[in-house]
Amino acid sequence: MIRSLTVLLAFQALGELLSKGLLPSIPGPVFGLVCLLAYFVIRKGVPDDVATTANVLAANLGLLFVPAAVGVVVFWPVISEYGFTIFVTLLISVVCTMAATAWVLNKLADRITK
Repeated sequence: MIRSLTVLLAFQALGELLSKGLLPSIPGPVFGLVCLLAYFVIRKGVPDDVATTANVLAANLGLLFVPAAVGVVVFWPVISEYGFTIFVTLLISVVCTMAATAWVLNKLADRITK
């Protein structure tokens, strides 16, 4: 299982490298999956250990979504009561953060170009 996890993570890392070097607009895991597919085509099949590990990961993928769903269910009364206020607060904070970041980057760009 360690070998197959290493293979999967190596292709994800390769995808990240390709993404940074070639097309940053395409996520690294997408490149990694394409490379993994090409590797399997060249090998003419998926190794049994990689298939077993991938099946275990896919079978337990739902566990990653459980904490978020539990949080929504647990805090549903608060969300239903203050949902609009939370939304407006998040919207204002995102706009303020983006404006402050743009201002700082503008000042740094002015400083670098001088």
